Amino acid sequence: AATAVTVTQDSLLNVCMDAKHHKTEPGPEGQLYGQCVLWKDNACCTANTSLEAHQDQSYLYNFNWDHCGAVPEKCKRHFIQDTCLYECSPNLGPWIDEVDTSWRKERIRDVPLCQEDCEQWWEDCQDAVTCKVNWHKGWNWTTGTNQCPKGAMCQKFKFVFPTAAALCEQIWSGSYRYTSHHRGSGRCIQMWFDPTQGNPNVAVAQYYA
Repeated sequence: AATAVTVTQDSLLNVCMDAKHHKTEPGPEGQLYGQCVLWKDNACCTANTSLEAHQDQSYLYNFNWDHCGAVPEKCKRHFIQDTCLYECSPNLGPWIDEVDTSWRKERIRDVPLCQEDCEQWWEDCQDAVTCKVNWHKGWNWTTGTNQCPKGAMCQKFKFVFPTAAALCEQIWSGSYRYTSHHRGSGRCIQMWFDPTQGNPNVAVAQYYA
């Protein structure tokens, strides 16, 4: 039984999910762009994906952040970071779940985000405007990009997501879980970290695996 456990545990570490733009296995990427550079030593994303993660209307998912008007830069950087983590991180194995959709076979669920990462995201985005709680579904895609569904009202984030926990847990239908754990605790995934100090999420994945 011990061997079986080890195999399962190892299969959760240093892996890429089976999704639209992910590499099959993580490895070094010399030229990751912008905010995704944190993962260049070991990444599930290609340089091209990392570049596209920074575009307002990227071909990755044809998703438009500015569906209710321009999202402030200080807010947008959190969405870019969220995309980089999702596309590039090889440390999300313990939270990968099977799904059956046209564009991916796996997704992440309940990734425990560090409190600071979640709070700062909410803080910087509270005055940005959106018309939906769950950005994964329910959009009007008739133009080829996401538009607000009929009758949906554009409101500030702080009314759509009254708390940081609401934002992190609801916006991508439960991909993240708000925690009271702090950065550096080894108990929560950091969207932001200093790559010169190594990737703290390696230890977090090991802990949960």
